[in-house]
Amino acid sequence: MAKRLGKLQTFLQEQKLDALLIKSKTMKKYMDTLTGSGCQILLMKDRGFLIVDGRYLVEANEREHELQIVQHKPHTGGNGYLGVVEELLHKHSCKSMGVESSQLLVKEYWRMEALGVDIRLLDEEIHMLRICKDEEEQRLMQEAVDITDDIYQRVIHHLHIGMSEYEISALLQYYAISAGAAQMSFETIVGTGERSALPHGRPTGRKIRAHEPILMDFGIQYKNYQSDMTRVCFIGKPKPEIANIYHIVLEAQLAGIRAMKQGAVACEVDNAARAVITRAGYGEYFTHGLGHGLGIGDGCEYPILNETGTVVLQNGMMMSCEPGIYLPGIGGIRIEDDVVIRDGIGVAMNKTSKELLILKEDAVHEV
Repeated sequence: MAKRLGKLQTFLQEQKLDALLIKSKTMKKYMDTLTGSGCQILLMKDRGFLIVDGRYLVEANEREHELQIVQHKPHTGGNGYLGVVEELLHKHSCKSMGVESSQLLVKEYWRMEALGVDIRLLDEEIHMLRICKDEEEQRLMQEAVDITDDIYQRVIHHLHIGMSEYEISALLQYYAISAGAAQMSFETIVGTGERSALPHGRPTGRKIRAHEPILMDFGIQYKNYQSDMTRVCFIGKPKPEIANIYHIVLEAQLAGIRAMKQGAVACEVDNAARAVITRAGYGEYFTHGLGHGLGIGDGCEYPILNETGTVVLQNGMMMSCEPGIYLPGIGGIRIEDDVVIRDGIGVAMNKTSKELLILKEDAVHEV
């Protein structure tokens, strides 16, 4: 059943809109209602509608009790769900409607322009609506993070020389699904040896060798909330240059978390971590922003922590802190925690140690 109707209807009033059309899976999850492609939500200041096609009618009647269910049929003039939207807007004397700009094709926008109401495209406004997480959201996110920590501990127990990146990725997914995750948050990143210098390197058949970085960046979707964690470990003592950049990245990561506090500007937080890496002489090898928002979004949420970020951090905001140094042809290090602003300060939600982890060279484990 739909949640957060009051918050969304307050949003309508603040935006001076008569109606809001919700199409994205992210916002449907945020409302805890049906997420199928044939389900659209039309909200007004004092009521809400779940518009579905016939495929979803039975499930909608079983699950949804807060929104009025309306089925769209061929008699709506071949305009699909927009025919129902048009009827409802006119019936309730709506003069304006907000829509999620990221969800529209050009031809769909043209059809909306013909509905007879003012159409306003919303983008950042929708992100800002979700940016501060309530207590329930923080609790669910912590559950997802705790499971992520446990998955990592399980997987490192199986690492051994000769194991492929594909196998590591498969283990991460196996333990995620067996722990109750619906799916991974994103396509898992696994990089070993020189491939750890690829910030978004996908797993390959390359096999683990001694003394080289084993980078794992993964997260899970659990009860709609998405975690994101990166750790690097080694089988056998790493080469001195890699060990050195590991400690630099860890120092930068801790500086970033310390800078995450109520009232801080996103670019200032990025700079706090970036300055550590720059002073050490590796600034050109930190090639992305410090972090991004976390929560229910299928993509990155707000705030975005980079050199141009303007969001002012507030209690309840969740974000990653993930500085990195990537040396082409040699290897890379990234360390990432999920962080929440509580009582004015940034608190790392992950419990997995960030100290340099060296596994025994002779360890060979079977799943």
